[in-house]
Amino acid sequence: MRDPTPRGRRQRRAAAPRDGAGPRDGAGPRDGAGSAPSSRAAAVNGDADALDLLANGSLEVEGRLVVASNATLYCTVRNGSREAACVYKPVAGERPLWDFPAGSLAGREVSAYLVSSAAGWNLVPPTVFRDGPFGPGMCQLWIESDETVDVIALARSHDHPALRQMAVFDAVVNNADRKIGHLLPDRDGRLYGCDHGVCFGEDYKLRTVLWQWRGRGLPKAALEALRTLQQELAGGDLATELGRWLSPAELEATRQRVELLLQHRLHPFPPEDWPAVPWPPV
Repeated sequence: MRDPTPRGRRQRRAAAPRDGAGPRDGAGPRDGAGSAPSSRAAAVNGDADALDLLANGSLEVEGRLVVASNATLYCTVRNGSREAACVYKPVAGERPLWDFPAGSLAGREVSAYLVSSAAGWNLVPPTVFRDGPFGPGMCQLWIESDETVDVIALARSHDHPALRQMAVFDAVVNNADRKIGHLLPDRDGRLYGCDHGVCFGEDYKLRTVLWQWRGRGLPKAALEALRTLQQELAGGDLATELGRWLSPAELEATRQRVELLLQHRLHPFPPEDWPAVPWPPV
């Protein structure tokens, strides 16, 4: 794996769903089984409750997010008296990519949640893989963004602890698409990130708007989180769960990225042979 170290929601608009699309067979976890690793979401108390609701509730499609490159549906998920808004991305709606296996993006979104949760960062909304109206796909709790926050100014901040955690998280998962619009500051002051379908590639292809800490020492809290990930990836539950969604080579590359970050104790530098910033960046 390339050494990346030095060498010398917003709120998204939903449109009415289009007619004519039907369920198709889609990819699932590598062992073939399903997985469940504010506003209406206020009825959900913590990640465990949210994961249970997302995995077992009934999905009703309310609209489609027209700005998304893959099929992204705004839904309500209900189970008894509980309900929440969520995003459902069926595998059948994933566009083919030259550098990621077909049908694998939903599993990468689940993997990103698992890594964020295991590290204690909690930067990714609760996410599961489940069946839905258009076949299997990922289902993620909807985050209502605080529209009073200037997300462009937020993305340029040098002193936002959660944003800096996001930069470390992106380095771990090798995020190839951290745009400003993928930052979701909620109304309670928390920061989330979304759209992690193009993560966990084997080759170093970090592409992000969060380069303001490049070459700077990692904070103590980041090092502690990385040590936790190191242990989990060495044979803990996280390694087992990720193995359901990632190839052995991708899982090993994730281990190597964590090892390199701990070895150098620095935020990585941009790749030399890959665009460092996604386009468009917003």
